[in-house]
Amino acid sequence: MADRFLRKAGASEAARKLIAKAIFERNLVSDGDRILIAASGGKDSTVMAWALSDLRRALKRDYTLEAIHISSDFCACCKKSVLSERLQQWGIPFTDLFVPIIGRLKAGERMNCYWCSTQRRTELLKYAVEHGFNKIALGHHLDDIIETFFMNMTSKGELSTMPMLLTYRKYPVSLIRPLGYLEERQVIACAEEQNILKAACTCPYGINSRRRDIRRRIAEFTGNSGAVKRRILRALSSGYKDLL
Repeated sequence: MADRFLRKAGASEAARKLIAKAIFERNLVSDGDRILIAASGGKDSTVMAWALSDLRRALKRDYTLEAIHISSDFCACCKKSVLSERLQQWGIPFTDLFVPIIGRLKAGERMNCYWCSTQRRTELLKYAVEHGFNKIALGHHLDDIIETFFMNMTSKGELSTMPMLLTYRKYPVSLIRPLGYLEERQVIACAEEQNILKAACTCPYGINSRRRDIRRRIAEFTGNSGAVKRRILRALSSGYKDLL
């Protein structure tokens, strides 16, 4: 279905339809929501910000959007002025918050993706609670969700992944992943069409080797088919309701 949308409607319209579908089917956005967008400056979160702004009228739901970018002491690649201008054009207020991620490492510890993501998530939750947001929007897509499932299963022996809607017990905040129905290649195509891709930044640590290996293996046994990936997502949703 997604591939047909791409051919007939163009990348941006395909993304809009799939994001709207995810929002309706997963009940990701409700009237009165105050949504904080985690804006890394990369293609995924920027496409998500564009879509959430663009879809306001079509969704017929009254919600507000703001974006936060977490700057760090190891990455200065984000073109924050460009990101801020784009978000302003889309009617999304922007905040830049500095977090010394490397500076928080204890003696003998090394920088890694898990440490970085933990520190960022902590600051996102703290900021959201302090400023009255009830939802945080993250830019993870379909490939991220499936890869995480197989990584957790093979490395930790756990049946777990990135839920499209996660409600915390300790905090009055939920996480949503509106890009959950989009493959990465669809996000890239939309970013290119919206002139987002060339201004997007990339983490200098890049994709870790374990995730890269899992991505390669998934591409091999699915034939990189979007239809097969969506069947996996459907299986996770129906067979393990606590996952997604």
